[in-house]
Amino acid sequence: MTATDYVTRVLNSPLAINAEAWDALLAQNPTRSPFMRHAYLAALHRSASACAQTGWQAQFITLWQGPTLVAACPLYLKNHSHGEYVFDWAWARAYAEHGLDYYPKALVAVPFTPVPGPRLLAVDAQARAALVQALLQHMRQEELSSLHLLFVSDEDAQACRDAGMAMRTTVQFHWHNRGLSPYADFDDFLAQLQQDKRKKIRQERRKVQDAGVRFRRIEGAQISADDWAFFLRCYQQTYFEHGNAPYLTPAFFEGMRTEMAEHWLLIVAEREGHDIAASLIGIDHNSRVAYGRYWGALERVDCLHFEACYYQAIEWCIETGFVRFEGGAQGEHKLARALLPVSTTSAHAVAHPGFEEAVRRYLEREGLGLSGYLADLQDRSPLKAA
Repeated sequence: MTATDYVTRVLNSPLAINAEAWDALLAQNPTRSPFMRHAYLAALHRSASACAQTGWQAQFITLWQGPTLVAACPLYLKNHSHGEYVFDWAWARAYAEHGLDYYPKALVAVPFTPVPGPRLLAVDAQARAALVQALLQHMRQEELSSLHLLFVSDEDAQACRDAGMAMRTTVQFHWHNRGLSPYADFDDFLAQLQQDKRKKIRQERRKVQDAGVRFRRIEGAQISADDWAFFLRCYQQTYFEHGNAPYLTPAFFEGMRTEMAEHWLLIVAEREGHDIAASLIGIDHNSRVAYGRYWGALERVDCLHFEACYYQAIEWCIETGFVRFEGGAQGEHKLARALLPVSTTSAHAVAHPGFEEAVRRYLEREGLGLSGYLADLQDRSPLKAA
C-alpha cells in the first residue's frame, strides 16, 4: 500500500467523525488514555471550550481506504499558544521580530491536556507514516508557519523522526506503584522513602488533618450532579483568583458527567460540615493509570493542595491497585512527594528554511541541557537506594 492509496479528508469538527470508528483506531494503540476518546474531544468542541472562537479551529486530518477510516488525528489551527504546555513563545517572538507571522500554526494535541499518549491513530505503521506526510502536506498547502505534535507516544515519535521532524523532550513527574509487589498501603509506600522525605509528607498530611479537614472520594456514576456543580465552583474560583478565565466551560464538565463518568474520581475536602475544596482525577481502569487534572478550593488551608491532589490520589491508587499516577505538566516540587521524573516527547516542523534550521539547533542545545537536568533529578530521587 502506498500513500496514493489513501484518501485524505480534512474535517472541521470531531462531530463529523464516527465515534465508533475513531475509538476503534484508538483501541489499536498499545498505550492510550481516555483523553483521546472521541467523547472527550467532542465535549471540548461541543462545549465551546476548544473551538474556533477560543483559538482552537478544528481541522482533523483523516485517511481513508474506501469507506474505512484507517488513520486520524486531532489537528487544530491555533492563533495563540495557550493551553499547550510545550512552550514556543520564543519562536513566535523571533518570527515577529523578523516581520513574519507565526500564527496560525498547526497543532496536533488534546486541548488543555498534557497527558502523554497516541496522537496519530492508525491501523498500522504504514498508515501512521502516511498520516504524518498528510500533516506536513497540509502545513505546506495552507501556508502555515509550523506543525507541532505534543506529548506523543513512542510509535508516533518514531513516525515523526522518520519524516524528518525535529524532536523535543520535556519533563513530567509520575508516581509509580511497586511492580511485582504493589504497596500494601500508604505507610508501606512511605517506608520506601528516605527518612527526611517520609517525615515531610507525614508533617504535611498532619497539618491538614489537624486543621479539621476530612476527605471523601467519589467515583464514576456515584459523582452526583451536585458534586460536579461544587467542583465547578472550586475550579472557577481558583482561576479567577489568579486573574484568568477558566479554559473549560460548565458544558464541558456536564459532558464528562453524562458521557464519560467512568473515567473520573472526585476527591472532596470538607471541614466543619462544609465542602471546601475538590480535585478531579482522571482514571482508566484498563491501563490502571490515574491522571491529576483539575483542582480548586474555596478556603485556604496549609498543605491542602498537596493532600487533595497528590496524597489522596496516591492512596487511592494503592488501595485500588492502580500502577501509575501522572501528576501533570511541570512541577519540580512533585519530586519531594515521590513523583519521579519521566521524559515526554513532542515533534516539530517549521516551514521557513532559515527558522527550521535555527529551531533544530535550539532543540539540540536544549536537549543536551535537559539530559543533565534529568540526571540531576534522578540523583535527587526520594526513594531509598536499592
